[in-house]
Amino acid sequence: MCPVHSSPPFNAPAARRLRAALGMAPGHVAYGLRAQYGLTVEPETVMAWERGEISPSSAELTALAGVLWCAPGELLAEPVTLREHRMARGMAADDLARRIGLETASYQKMEDTGRWKGNERQSVALAQVLGLSLAQFVAATGKQDELAELLRNAVTTRWQAYVKPLAKLLPVPKQHLEPVLERLHGEYQSKMVATLSWGGAAGEAGTGDAGRQFLADIVTHFWSYASGPR
Repeated sequence: MCPVHSSPPFNAPAARRLRAALGMAPGHVAYGLRAQYGLTVEPETVMAWERGEISPSSAELTALAGVLWCAPGELLAEPVTLREHRMARGMAADDLARRIGLETASYQKMEDTGRWKGNERQSVALAQVLGLSLAQFVAATGKQDELAELLRNAVTTRWQAYVKPLAKLLPVPKQHLEPVLERLHGEYQSKMVATLSWGGAAGEAGTGDAGRQFLADIVTHFWSYASGPR
């Protein structure tokens, strides 16, 4: 399988602003990339980066940060994938893998495929090392659909049965998830009773546009409750 996101989300205006602040021309940047890092990059390429026409590769971005005397994260737009979050922190893959308790090859495969398969302890470590919020963790590990399905089941059946599966999915202790799920379950059960009393159909919540909106509402409320004071 091909890696997800072959190049990081480059922040072109930031690159242009940082170069100008140093009093450098695109040619100076190109020279620095070649002299300091052995990368053959033409001044026209540097200008194309700054116009947002193309993006530098991972190696080019790291070198560009060195030439511009900034952290790689300063040249990135809002990170989404694991790789983007790692680069924003200026960390090498082997360093991150070591800190979260994974073999480098195993971590690299997860990063390349966008499929996180770490255990609960490794998930907590990943979120801590990369400074991920709960929403960022779910997006970076590709767990959005799985989370939505678990939450749908939790609010429509017995929420207690989904505390453990959610604790495995998210870097959140079970004792923090329990009140959130109980609250979500209570709210949506009340909503369903009100809908039925007005002639609605319970099945409408599971399919089509109504089903998608139902899931979106659940996830939105979950983020609100899970991110609030504990």
